[in-house]
Amino acid sequence: MNTEAIEKIIEDIWETSAIPALKDYVAIPAKSPGFDPDWEANGYLMKALELAADWCRGQKLENADIRIVCTPGKSPVLLVEVGATGKDSAGDEGATTLFYGHLDKQPESEGWDAGKGPWIPVIEDGKLYGRGSADDGYAVFSAVSAIKALQMEGLSHGRCVILIETCEESGSFDLGHYLESLADVIGKPGLVVCLDSGTNDYERLWLTVSLRGLVAGTLRVDMLTRGVHSGGSGRAASSFRVMRQLLDRIEDAGTGEFLLPEYHARIPSDRLAQIRETAALAGDSIIGSIPLVTGARPLADTAEELLVNSSWKPVLSYIGADGFPSTATAGNVLRPFTSLKLSVRTPPTVDAEKAAAALKSVLEAEPPYGAKVSFDDIEAARGWNMPDMGDALFNRVVDTAEKCYGHKPAYVVQGGTIPLMDMLSRRLPSAKFLITGVLGPNANAHGPNEFLHLPYVKRLTAAVARIIAV
Repeated sequence: MNTEAIEKIIEDIWETSAIPALKDYVAIPAKSPGFDPDWEANGYLMKALELAADWCRGQKLENADIRIVCTPGKSPVLLVEVGATGKDSAGDEGATTLFYGHLDKQPESEGWDAGKGPWIPVIEDGKLYGRGSADDGYAVFSAVSAIKALQMEGLSHGRCVILIETCEESGSFDLGHYLESLADVIGKPGLVVCLDSGTNDYERLWLTVSLRGLVAGTLRVDMLTRGVHSGGSGRAASSFRVMRQLLDRIEDAGTGEFLLPEYHARIPSDRLAQIRETAALAGDSIIGSIPLVTGARPLADTAEELLVNSSWKPVLSYIGADGFPSTATAGNVLRPFTSLKLSVRTPPTVDAEKAAAALKSVLEAEPPYGAKVSFDDIEAARGWNMPDMGDALFNRVVDTAEKCYGHKPAYVVQGGTIPLMDMLSRRLPSAKFLITGVLGPNANAHGPNEFLHLPYVKRLTAAVARIIAV
């Protein structure tokens, strides 16, 4: 394969059509259903899918079927099916390579730089800024560009299916339905390529080898039927004090240790070795990527411990609150209730459903002062620990990394969750997985100033093309 020729084709595709289309996509406020209850009426998710589908059709892939699949009441998906021209990269005659990505987005967030915004596409210093640019709008453009480049060079590829969903940021609650209803089209992929992960630098190919799971829900404490003058404090417990007592059941406030045994798992020896290798390779960037305020310290002094904390230890975050007026409008009132949205990232091998049940049981048992306590709106998504890649695919990935990047591949133990990976691992026990992506230093997915590193995504696309070529 002529790597330079592939890279040139991909450069042309991105500069002439993919980047302009991605800019249009950024401008669509296609928030995930969990953040936009009126998503169906608003039509933004469908608009994003139609934009991507139109772009895919414009690439005129050989032997391709491109369609949007809608089930009433379910978030829609984009399905691209491309006929095989040879064996797939996992080595099986006629097998399928399944590409995955998503087009739904996180909410806006505050703190964007002047002239930038979640729905304002801006290209600056080789980066495309805007919500969804890197998480995960680029995925469909990268997958199609890789296939197109092979076809333009007259190179063979296996049968390819690209599945792009629109509720990943809400936990992929509709994805299982489509995996079932589209099972005949998807087939039994020999290789799954997921383009929704991250990197620790923009200099090499990074392979994600584990993903954390997630347990989330809303913990609510009701103490009064209405707010009362705070002169009455001392007669009834504050709902926030009851909340603090409940939280002490599950987290050590001094150390951050999560206390429920159902949330802990042993780190496999090969993952620990990869964590140490990554820490040695990208140590300063791991520590420096945390935007701490002046004087604040990270939770560990070494890159290795930070990587372990953010990949194989359970961690509780408080991501939302109700029942509080703003500080500017807060009167001297004993509030009737306190509600917190809890999010627990779990180790990759933890059973998220059992962990969620344990959390609900502990939080709701024997409420302090007889308060009304509920833990509801529960979300549980299992993590993922990469199965063995096999020598043939691993050697191909190593060769690709060296030719496209000049380095051997490196490893990411990802702190985020991609529910599809666990679903597919259980449905397709013999499939190989290649999980990678563009979310590198300061890319800031889910936050302000999210960006797509354009030189890196082009190189990653070329690497994917090499890996799926046969």
